[in-house]
Amino acid sequence: MKTKIAITALTSISPLGNNPTDIWNNYLSDKTLISTKEFDGKSQFVATIPSEIRNEITQLRKEAIKYKALDETVLLALLTSRKAIKNAGWKQGDDFGINIGSSRGATQLFEKHHKEFLETGKTATLTSPTTTLGNISSWVAHDLKSQGPEISHSITCSTALHAVLNAVAWLQSGLATKFLVGGSEAPLTAFTIAQMHSLKIYAKENQEFPCRAFDLEKTKNSMVLGEGAAMACLELGQNKNALAYITGIGYATDELEHNISISEEAICFQKSMQMALGKTNYGEVDVIIMHAPGTLKGDISEYKAIQKIFTSSVRHSASVGDTLPMLTTNKWKIGHTFGASGMLSIEMALLMLQHQKFIGVPFAKNQGNRKEIRNILVNAVGFGGNAVSVLISK
Repeated sequence: MKTKIAITALTSISPLGNNPTDIWNNYLSDKTLISTKEFDGKSQFVATIPSEIRNEITQLRKEAIKYKALDETVLLALLTSRKAIKNAGWKQGDDFGINIGSSRGATQLFEKHHKEFLETGKTATLTSPTTTLGNISSWVAHDLKSQGPEISHSITCSTALHAVLNAVAWLQSGLATKFLVGGSEAPLTAFTIAQMHSLKIYAKENQEFPCRAFDLEKTKNSMVLGEGAAMACLELGQNKNALAYITGIGYATDELEHNISISEEAICFQKSMQMALGKTNYGEVDVIIMHAPGTLKGDISEYKAIQKIFTSSVRHSASVGDTLPMLTTNKWKIGHTFGASGMLSIEMALLMLQHQKFIGVPFAKNQGNRKEIRNILVNAVGFGGNAVSVLISK
């Protein structure tokens, strides 16, 4: 990267809460936030946002008639974006770009309208404009009255980190000085969960930790869905208000052998991590927040990629070597939030840098603690093998 990028604000809504104190306290607890909820009469493991925050969504719908018909994905983006620019000291009407994505988009609303169509043969007037993917960033831009470019995209589970890549390119090109980036996801529908079950990757076992993300000895897939949104304000160069800096970005795409899986040693992650690290001394990377969705192949292939990059010889055992950075993930606690997951991982990175405390996975093997947390590498990948790695530094 030519110039580091300052993160001047990051706000979120997730099962962890929506303010830094609650979020950090939830991270300090070894308890999962995954529970069960009924979908079409069947109990499923999911991670939901707290009821008091859901009330904020309800209030936003009542704020103006134009918000009444919007999907929760858009409403979550609106709430988090408003708070992000306020915390960054930006104002409505400022000249800043927006890049917000979602893996599923307005899935709740789309499924509702499709059901109505099957039953009546007709659709509601606003069906099309409220279910298009571009609906997210455009509504945020309208709400914030921003003057810069507005971009929406879907690159499956690496969507939020791809928004970061795009913003970095705009900022370093000189075409923008500020960018609002993130991801929003409200995927908790019977149809979406059924899709995950059909792939045979969803958690079924009723145990203390339904999602066994980064359990390298598990014998069954254990992915669980969560909902949430997270937005970050990015500004070019040194900034007195910086929470931390983006000092490296990397990306790569695997040569697919199957529609949903990455290669055995996650070649895409090897390439994206190497690109993000650039000339950084690998020994200075203290933590890696893994994508680790809780699937058998996903978790172990990413771990093998990390071994390949950070050790001189690959150890194919499931033990964590002392030469590796400290490894963690948050999906055992909040589930997989698809397009929002990468930004929620960046939030976790910022909190660990701020508090100088490593948040591990309670059922993972112990790792050697670093004296100081200076640099954290954040990974994300989605269907299609589209890996992204972002280096976050103090």
